[in-house]
Amino acid sequence: MTFSILARDMNSDAIGGAAATGSLCVGGWVLRGDPRAGMSASQGASPSTFWGEDVLAAMRSGQMAEDAVCKVVMADSGRDHRQLSALGLTGDGAAFTGTKNLRENGSIAINGGIVAGNMLTNKDVLRAMAETFEQVTDNLAQRLLTSLNAGHEAGSDMRGLQSAALLIVSPDHAPLTLRVDYHETPLLALEDLYRRATTGDYAEWSRQVPTLTQRERILD
Repeated sequence: MTFSILARDMNSDAIGGAAATGSLCVGGWVLRGDPRAGMSASQGASPSTFWGEDVLAAMRSGQMAEDAVCKVVMADSGRDHRQLSALGLTGDGAAFTGTKNLRENGSIAINGGIVAGNMLTNKDVLRAMAETFEQVTDNLAQRLLTSLNAGHEAGSDMRGLQSAALLIVSPDHAPLTLRVDYHETPLLALEDLYRRATTGDYAEWSRQVPTLTQRERILD
């Protein structure tokens, strides 16, 4: 029901994810991030929000993404209906796709990231997302948004789209958590929200709030 991308910014400590789906509230269901652990996307025919949290906890304890995904997946008898991807802070990625997820589905590893999806029109969606992310040279958030658009243009969720989300976490910056829970054109709405959140008074305020590396910071 969803396509997503998780990726690390090779020029900083930021790690991010973006997702879109033909259902509501993809940001609340799918994406989880922790600057001490990495990023996860839990999706599928019957997604488990616990998977997203549990895989981050496993990586925070020192497990690599592949081992963390395996641990979470094997503990759940409902795994055939779910899909999980995870990305560690070093850029190690892994994914699992249960056999009961609707086709087309699957995942693709990229340099410093992982792309995954299910209920897609075709597998060109994943290839377009992976290739686009690796080709563009903007900042991490813009690369993730461009990748989502490429997936949509290549075929998208077979039902079309209703929601989209972007999540960026970093030890040196406040989280950028943007969600379009329902919109007729959610990718356009998400791009507009990103522009508003990274310019003007809101952007200036968000640069002054506490971060993982400066937990006691206050507004000037």
